[in-house]
Amino acid sequence: MFDWDEKPELNITPLVDVMLVLLAILMVISPNIVYEELIRLPKGSAQKEITKKESIEISISENRKIKIGKEQFQVETFADDFIRLAPSYKADSTVRISADGRLNYSDVMNVLAVVKKAGFQNVSLVTAQ
Repeated sequence: MFDWDEKPELNITPLVDVMLVLLAILMVISPNIVYEELIRLPKGSAQKEITKKESIEISISENRKIKIGKEQFQVETFADDFIRLAPSYKADSTVRISADGRLNYSDVMNVLAVVKKAGFQNVSLVTAQ
C-alpha cells in the first residue's frame, strides 16, 4: 500500500546541469558580441594623383555660436543658414565638426544632422586631446 506520510524529494540535479550548460554557452558567446560600425575604407590606386580635398571646419563654442570659416551663425537658425551656404562647397568636401565639451549632446547632433541633410557624406567629429 501507499505510505501517505512519505514526503517527496525534489531532484534538482537536472536543473543545475541545464543551468551550467546555458552558463557555459553564454560565457563562450558573449565575447563575440560586438557593436558593428560600417567603415568606408579609401580605395588606393598607384595611377591616381593625390589631390587635397576641400575641407569645411565647423566649430561650436560654449555659448552655442557656430562658426564656419569667418562666418558666425546661431544654433537656432543654423539649419537654414547652412542649407543656403552648402552649394558654395563641393559635395565631396570633408566636414570636420569640433565642439566645446560643455555643450549638450543634442546641440552637436543637430549640427551633424543638418550637415548630413545638406548632402555631405564625409563628416568627422573632432575630439579634443
